[in-house]
Amino acid sequence: MNIDPGFINTAKWPVFYEDNHLLVVYKPSGLLIQGDCTGDVCLLDLAREYIRIRYEKPGNVFLALVHRLDRPVAGVVVFARTSKAASRLGRQFRTGRVEKQYLAVVHGVVPGRGGDLVNNMVRKGPTSRIVAASTAKSQEARLSYRVLSTAENKTLLEIELDTGRHHQIRAQLAHLGFPVMGDLRYGAADPMPQKQLALFARKLAFDHPTQKQRMTFCTPLPLGWPWSWTPENPDAPVWDWKSLQA
Repeated sequence: MNIDPGFINTAKWPVFYEDNHLLVVYKPSGLLIQGDCTGDVCLLDLAREYIRIRYEKPGNVFLALVHRLDRPVAGVVVFARTSKAASRLGRQFRTGRVEKQYLAVVHGVVPGRGGDLVNNMVRKGPTSRIVAASTAKSQEARLSYRVLSTAENKTLLEIELDTGRHHQIRAQLAHLGFPVMGDLRYGAADPMPQKQLALFARKLAFDHPTQKQRMTFCTPLPLGWPWSWTPENPDAPVWDWKSLQA
């Protein structure tokens, strides 16, 4: 493991909430959320280690992944600490009960104040593409967006994600003609310094799996985010995973 899990729960890598059923944590860009064939460190394993050390748990720690963020995307992530929580959170994600808000900086000036996008998407290997009509293999992808600001042939968007398809925001915005900054796979011209995407999972809201309570978590913009309304906060989370590695 390339980083001490004890570094989680600091200003640079915050834990937003934890109880017996949930762990809500920040994910930096560049860090896998779940292990894959590369064998690289992933957030799920680091979070398990954090729980093991914090609560002095012997043996394996149960922690379930209930949703995903792409590797180059940063933002807020919830894990389930019990099987009951995993089942109930998973149902909320499947039925659209979870609110997911993103920020994106895209190339080009998006006209108007916002709109809704509804497309048919097909996944082919590591990429998703928009198709003109529904097919046996396609899935409907829905999101709404709002223009927050424009400058220098770029636009800052706020996005509400209604469905959770693979690369959905990236593919739909590129199809609209406005690829996310840094997203070479979907039409951006140039990479960002650490191969990040200017796509940020800013807010997550869901029902607590065992309590009658709506939970909402909103993460501050990370250091280096390519659009800011106010001077950068030196105590904000770091954007890129490499900045956290010793």
